Amino acid sequence: MSGVVIFLLIVILFIVGNGVRIIKQYERGVVFRLGKVRGGVKEPGLRLIIPIIDQMRKVSMRIITLPIESQQIITKDNVSIGVSAVAYYQVQDPTKSIVEIENVISAIYQIAQTTVRNIVGQSALDEVLSETAAINEKIKEILETLTEKWGIFVGTVELKDIQLPDSMQRAMAKQAEAEREKRAKIIAAEGEALSAEKLGDAADIIAAHPIALQLRNLQVLNDIAVEKNSTIVFPAQFMDTIQSVKDFMAKEQK
Repeated sequence: MSGVVIFLLIVILFIVGNGVRIIKQYERGVVFRLGKVRGGVKEPGLRLIIPIIDQMRKVSMRIITLPIESQQIITKDNVSIGVSAVAYYQVQDPTKSIVEIENVISAIYQIAQTTVRNIVGQSALDEVLSETAAINEKIKEILETLTEKWGIFVGTVELKDIQLPDSMQRAMAKQAEAEREKRAKIIAAEGEALSAEKLGDAADIIAAHPIALQLRNLQVLNDIAVEKNSTIVFPAQFMDTIQSVKDFMAKEQK
């Protein structure tokens, strides 16, 4: 009798040890009974299955970060660049992620790597550098369509690093320097044009009022006289200038 009791205890312990499953909060369980999916998805908590007959596969429902290693891609304008990216995806249907495909992580990685290469290869280098957001959105839309049948939701895809050839970096640096020099020359030319315009206006005023030129000469002499170590030589014409100023002042006082 004691042998029967011991046997029953062993059976009970076996059932309890192999028939109890604990599903964590971030997991869901899919039960296969004799090879077929049984019932719906098992929610978190303590779950019982029939040993040997039932098998449970746990699926993580957390967002997974999938780095896509750098790969050499030839752009539309025949420039070879290295591009790496990162994708964020989440399992939406645990049953599909197990039944529809054998290794969902490997499949998403391969399809993401191929999609990045195709989309970047269809774009020119300037578009890759300046329109990264649009390229990310194209890659995301394609991945969403391809992985939907696997029960996967792709949240974000981002181009992480773009490596340019050394020769292209030097060429872009020269282009940027030339562009800055161009803007500097344009600004200088605009300044010269504005200066010439103002000088023309001043010349018109002096032509209409000749005494203004004489007053300007006196102002220049006054500025020079500030320096005590300067020797000023008055040309003969300057005496006429002083006389003209005196005549002008006399007329103004009448």
